[in-house]
Amino acid sequence: MKLNRAALTALAAAATCLAAPTPATATVTSATTAAGATAVPPGYQLVTLPNANVPNFQRRTLYCPGSKRVLGGGAEARGNGAILVGSFPTDDGRGWIGIGRQIGYNDVGISVFAICVD
Repeated sequence: MKLNRAALTALAAAATCLAAPTPATATVTSATTAAGATAVPPGYQLVTLPNANVPNFQRRTLYCPGSKRVLGGGAEARGNGAILVGSFPTDDGRGWIGIGRQIGYNDVGISVFAICVD
């Protein structure tokens, strides 16, 4: 699947942002196509769960809004010695899960990303 420039820009911005540890709130970005741009799936949205510290091996789960389904996703572990242990869709296909650990610490920063479609 090819993503248009707006989708790639949104994905890059989400992957590089540094969020302070706060209660989990998801960010939703919609993609629109310009004339001549590659079409995206109907209802395409990039949904992000900003970085937050959680205990090692605790799942962070992000769900697609409304009745949307997850098309793909990913997660990032942040911190000195941070390791991403798992990144996979939920069993019901409506979200994405990220799991990590940080060597020498009791918690790890985890960000989760999901590509959602109608």
